[in-house]
Amino acid sequence: MSKNNPLSFKNINRLAVPALLAGIAEPILSATDAAVVGNVPEQATEVLAAVGIVGSFLSALIWILGQTRSALQAIISQYYGADKINEISTLPAQAIYFNILLSAIILVTTLPFIESIFSLYNASGLILDYCVQYYSIRAWGFPLTLFTFAIFGIFRGLQNTFWPMVVAIIGAVVNILLDFILVYGIDGYIPAMQIEGAAYASLSAQALMAVLSLILVLIKTDVSLKLKFPIHPELWRLMGMALNLFVRTIALNLALYLANSFATDYGASYIAAQTILINIWLFSAFFIDGYAAAGNILAGRFLGAKDYTSLWELSKKLSKYSLIIAGGLMLLSAILYEPLGLIFSKEPEVIARFTALFFVVILMQPLNALAFIFDGIFKGMGEMKYLRNVLMAATFFGFVPAIFIGDYFGLKLYAVWIAFSVWMLVRSGALILNFRKRFKPKVT
Repeated sequence: MSKNNPLSFKNINRLAVPALLAGIAEPILSATDAAVVGNVPEQATEVLAAVGIVGSFLSALIWILGQTRSALQAIISQYYGADKINEISTLPAQAIYFNILLSAIILVTTLPFIESIFSLYNASGLILDYCVQYYSIRAWGFPLTLFTFAIFGIFRGLQNTFWPMVVAIIGAVVNILLDFILVYGIDGYIPAMQIEGAAYASLSAQALMAVLSLILVLIKTDVSLKLKFPIHPELWRLMGMALNLFVRTIALNLALYLANSFATDYGASYIAAQTILINIWLFSAFFIDGYAAAGNILAGRFLGAKDYTSLWELSKKLSKYSLIIAGGLMLLSAILYEPLGLIFSKEPEVIARFTALFFVVILMQPLNALAFIFDGIFKGMGEMKYLRNVLMAATFFGFVPAIFIGDYFGLKLYAVWIAFSVWMLVRSGALILNFRKRFKPKVT
C-alpha cells in the first residue's frame, strides 16, 4: 500500500495511537483519584467507595451530554470525505455553544440535590458525606470537560488526533501530580486535603485542558468559534444524532448505576472492590477505543466518499488490531493479577473481593474489543438510531435480567460481572451481524 493510503497500517495508527493515548486520559483521571485516596490513612475504604460512586455518576453525565462530540465528529468526517468541508463552517461554534448551555443547566439543577442523588446509589453515613464533598467540587469541571470534548470532536472530524492527545496527556500528568500534592499535602507548605484534594486536582486538570483546547483550535485550524446565524441545517441533524446517543447513553448508564447500586448495597468492601474493577475495565475499554476512534474518523470519510470497499476493509483491519490489543491486555492483566488491585487499596477484604472477580474482567476483553470497534464505525457512519436500539436491547433484555437473576441467587459481585458479560455479548453480536448484512454485498 502507498503511504498515502488511508487504510495503510501507518495511517490507521497515525489516527489510532494518539486517540488511544487521549482516550485513556479520562479513566486515568478517575483511576488516579481512586488509587491515591484509596491509600489515605483514615477511612480508606469509605473514601474509595465515595470516589467510585461519584465517578460513576459524573461519567454518566459526561457520556450522556458529551455525545455531541461524536455527532459533530461524524458530520465533519463525512463532509471531509465528500470534499465539502467549507459548507459547514458555522456548525462547530453553534454545536459548542449548545453544549455549554446544556452543561450549565445540568450543573445548576444537580447541585441542590447532591444528597438525594447519591442516596439513590445506596450511599449512606460516612460514604454519603464523602460523596457530597467530592461532587460539590468536581461538578464544576463538568462544563469544562464537555467544552474540551467538543473541541476534540472538531479535530477528529478533520482527521487529526494528535492535538487532542497532547491536551489529554498534559491534563492527565497535571492531575496525577496534583493528586499526590493535594491529597497527602506537603509538610509545612500544603495541608493534606484527602478526598477534597483529589477533587481539586481533577478540577484544575479539566480547566487546563479546556484552555489548551481553545488555544489549539484557534491557532491550528481554520475553525471559527464566533457564533453566527442563521442556524446551520446540519445542527438539527447533529441534535437528532446526539438525542439518539443521549437515550442510548441513559441505557448505558442504567447498567453502570445498577452495578454500583447493587455493589454498594452488599457493603463497603464490595463497592470498593467494584470501584477497582470498573476502573480497570474502563481503562482497557478506552485503550481499545483508540482504534474505535480511527474507525469513527475513517468510516465517516469513506461513507461520505461512498467507498464501501474501503469501509469493509477498515472493519476487518480494525477488528484484527483490536483483538491483538485485547490479547495483550489479557496477558498483562494475568501477570499483574493481584498487584493491580493493590495499587488502589491495601485493605485485605477489598483485595480478596477484587481477586475473586478480576478473571471475568480479563476474559471480557475480546468482546469489548469487537463491540467498541464496531461502535466507533457505526458512529462514524452517523447510525446513531441503530446504536441506540442495540444498547437499549442489550441493557433491558441482557444486563437487567442477568443482574437481577444473579442477585436472586446470591451471586453478589459475580452477578454484576456476569451481567456486564451478557451486555457486551449482545452489543458486539448485533453490530457485527448488521454491518456484514449491509456492506458485504456492496464490496466490489
